[in-house]
Amino acid sequence: MPDLLIELFSEEIPARMQTRAAGDLKKLVTDGLVEAGLTYASAAAFSTPRRLTLTIEGALAASPTTVEERKGPKADAPEKAIDGFLRGAGLTRGDLEERDTPKGKILFAKITKPGRPAAEIVAEVLEQTIRNFPWPRSMRWGRGTLKWVRPLHSILCILVTEEGAEVVPMDIDGIAAGNTTQGHRFMSPGAITVRNFDDYTTKLQRAHVVLDASERADTIWHDATNQAFAQGLEVVEDAGLLAEVAGLVEWPVVLMGKIDDDFLGLPPEVLQTSMKEHQKFFSVRNPKSGRIERFITVANRETADNGATILAGNQKVLSARLADAKFFWENDLRTANAGMAAWLDALKNVTFHNKLGTQADLVDRMATLAREIAPAVGADPDQAERAARLAKADLASEMVYEFPELQGLMGRYYIEAMGEDKAIAAAAQDHYAPLGPSDDVPTAPVSVAVALAEKIDKLTGFWAIDEKPTGSKDPFALRRAALGVIRILVENDLSVNLVSPIAYNLAFLLNTLRHSEVLGQATKIAKFAQGTGEPIWAQSFLKSIIGSLAETNFDANVDEVAALDYDLLAFIHDRLKVYLRDQGIRHDIIDACIAMDGNDDLNLLVKRARALSDTLKTDDGENLIQGFKRANNILTQAEQADGVEYSFGADPKFAETDEERALFTALDKAEAQITPAMQAQDFTTAMSAMAGLRAPIDAFFTAVQVNSDNGAVRRNRLNLLSRIRQICLAVADLTRIEG
Repeated sequence: MPDLLIELFSEEIPARMQTRAAGDLKKLVTDGLVEAGLTYASAAAFSTPRRLTLTIEGALAASPTTVEERKGPKADAPEKAIDGFLRGAGLTRGDLEERDTPKGKILFAKITKPGRPAAEIVAEVLEQTIRNFPWPRSMRWGRGTLKWVRPLHSILCILVTEEGAEVVPMDIDGIAAGNTTQGHRFMSPGAITVRNFDDYTTKLQRAHVVLDASERADTIWHDATNQAFAQGLEVVEDAGLLAEVAGLVEWPVVLMGKIDDDFLGLPPEVLQTSMKEHQKFFSVRNPKSGRIERFITVANRETADNGATILAGNQKVLSARLADAKFFWENDLRTANAGMAAWLDALKNVTFHNKLGTQADLVDRMATLAREIAPAVGADPDQAERAARLAKADLASEMVYEFPELQGLMGRYYIEAMGEDKAIAAAAQDHYAPLGPSDDVPTAPVSVAVALAEKIDKLTGFWAIDEKPTGSKDPFALRRAALGVIRILVENDLSVNLVSPIAYNLAFLLNTLRHSEVLGQATKIAKFAQGTGEPIWAQSFLKSIIGSLAETNFDANVDEVAALDYDLLAFIHDRLKVYLRDQGIRHDIIDACIAMDGNDDLNLLVKRARALSDTLKTDDGENLIQGFKRANNILTQAEQADGVEYSFGADPKFAETDEERALFTALDKAEAQITPAMQAQDFTTAMSAMAGLRAPIDAFFTAVQVNSDNGAVRRNRLNLLSRIRQICLAVADLTRIEG
């Protein structure tokens, strides 16, 4: 069975595209071969800056011959119908077979498709792959019609059998397939003839090309960490940068350079970001001081001077870049030390959203919310408000303008430089968190208050203007904001009733939006009046409108706020379901807890759900559900039939059996445990007490007939069932539990 080797050799492929492109090449070719009838044993794809490579082992030498049976029209069908069937099958009337069926004589055709040689199929599939390759961006060159990410120079395509290597005959825009490739551009130029994949990799290695990207990455990291360790330093880990740099070189040569002393006073994150973004350098840190003191660069060739010239050039360019960063840093510090007034004023000219105002408007809302939330999370209200007012100031700084990814972090540095409390400074960095499901959540009370304020304002703002997520579209990352609220509260074990801050901010936003809408209409009328030649009237009209707006309180409709509040809370509950399902808690258990009062306290809700989930995993808990449902069903049917709600309280004196009396005792005991446990939010104890009812309820239904002929006894037993329902529903809405 032959093996297949393909290499597409071009100018440098952008590093960020290489891994995806290798995977696309593998998928497109293997899918095409299988569809054409060629199976294979295994396939692997590789990439370097100048080549995409695919090796396939154990492919068939040819596609198998296939026979397809196709049912046609009736034998006595009109000639036109039969002729059409024959044209479609590519046969003559004599090739058809008549068969007796329950519907009469039917014509059948057997269509034989002979197998095709592997080389013919490979050429066809590869051409289609190359011409339709899904590059994010591609280009044309010369006079050809072919599009590729960078000019394609050669195609290596061989089928390898025991007899040797056979070049697959094909030509695309004048590029004929062959059995040759190229080595390293500088260190081993010239053609290389290959016989199979092992020969290919061996000769490339000799020609200073490491084919496997993961092997290049391992080499880079090994050499970098060894060089740093030899100087008593450590390389700052960055998996993304490592993968990118491995895609920039075919023969990695690791070099370590020194950062000028003038720049060592810059924050480590500034050095790291500047070197990564502009130069693709790794940062080397002094573990004792935490300072970034050196850098690692990866060259694509060995040199006679062991990289000295390369390092000198890199250090010269790096110094220029870091001089810019130092200039930004020093300018920003001067602004920060002046109280950040210039930045805070600048936020008034930065639009947050055209319907929700400027960044300054956002800051005002955040400050109000942070002050309101602060007591519930253990933060000082004054500090929370101050932190919220400064948290976004760095967005107007020169450093964040140059490196947006440093927002928040630079805010912390600048606020500390002002002499503010460290808790206020930390909130500038922490209030964006968590940005992803694996990110840490803020834990300091002031940071928690500001982070919650920022996320609640975002959610309520876009709810107020009806810009909610739809399907897979979530342009404002509202799902992430909701999950952030959930994680902050749950992971910090904080009980906050969300209805209040959500309703407050919704009412404020709706009032603001209506004020803006009326003012906007007044402005349009005034401008129209000005256009009619009555500027004095127009100006006085506009002034009167503005004056009346200032005196009028545009109270948001209570029902409208309540509806939006409920809708937003339902959205947060949906995100909570996803969060808890990932932890193994069933959706019906979550629904049973959401149905209870106080469901805007997410931490309380999660505790209840976890306790209920643990209880239902036990035999007592699982069987209790069946007993509860039986009691509830009997009671519901009786209430519907009798037209009365049985909630008058059962009397033990009407009990006729030991099982009845035992159930009375068990319910008294359970209620005595559940009531204080629920008041103390001790859901584990409450659930355990509820599960303890399983045995007496089972015994009751085994020994007792609820619908007794004695009316008084029947009513008493129904009231007893009502008590079962009442006690169980105090813990969770068990009617929503499935099964």
